[in-house]
Amino acid sequence: MGDIKNRKWGDRRDARWVKDVPGLQTVMMHLMPNRTDCEVYLNDTFDVTELVKFIEQKNIDCGEYKTTLFHCVVMAVARMVHERPKLNRFIQGRRMYERDDISLSFVAKRRFTDAGEETLMVVEPKDEESLKDITKKIVGDVKEARKSEVATGGIDELLDKFAALPRPVLMLAIRVIRWMDFWGKNPKGLTEGDPNYTTVLLSNLGSIKCPSIYHHLNNYGTNSIMITIGTMHKEEMVMPDGHKEIRDVINLGATLDERIGDGFYFARSLKLIHYIFAHPELLDKPLGEPSGFDYEAK
Repeated sequence: MGDIKNRKWGDRRDARWVKDVPGLQTVMMHLMPNRTDCEVYLNDTFDVTELVKFIEQKNIDCGEYKTTLFHCVVMAVARMVHERPKLNRFIQGRRMYERDDISLSFVAKRRFTDAGEETLMVVEPKDEESLKDITKKIVGDVKEARKSEVATGGIDELLDKFAALPRPVLMLAIRVIRWMDFWGKNPKGLTEGDPNYTTVLLSNLGSIKCPSIYHHLNNYGTNSIMITIGTMHKEEMVMPDGHKEIRDVINLGATLDERIGDGFYFARSLKLIHYIFAHPELLDKPLGEPSGFDYEAK
């Protein structure tokens, strides 16, 4: 997180106030103050054939830290946000802010049963980290969470405590929390580990054999991007030389707050994901190293 000494008036604990905002976006913050009023939905098909080969090779003699398609998507999304910083912005209190760090969250099932509880997890990739580091983080966190079938701490336990409050008390508490949320005054204990306060919230629906879907954003918190990952399947695709080929593909559905950028910026950002999946060796590079993708040529 950025140095607190360098913060200026109007900055939040977790982000900087962006003041050079175009007039259209500024007016939109006031005309449409709720994030759910400003949702745009993108759905695209991604060729992951080369990525699957990369994962298979990577998992030879890898021990307990096996790389999965989900780990690769997490790292690819982190690189997209790193190279496209407007994706790390959010609107709250009718102002635009840009985060100091990249954070990605997801929900993990403690047990794959109808009654199995879910746990909330957050990953914060650093500039020096690559796919190997992210894999170890996710695998380690999920294993630790699944040691118990109930919440044992963090945001899960905090939510359980709130849920146990009498309804009038809970209603009052939520009103106070939402007021603090508007002004950026919620304490770290309430926001740390909460996916509503992360850059991107991912849902790996492919793990439960479900296609990618539209998923709404929330007015609470600072999350501006929601991505769902569908089941990997075979699909006939037209290759660059014109011939048709059966390839491994996945569908990604992304819901974004249109106030943080425009459609051109979002569409060009997705092209980087296509490029990474076609050149998966980029995932082994530290996040802080440029991918080399030529946005202007695409």
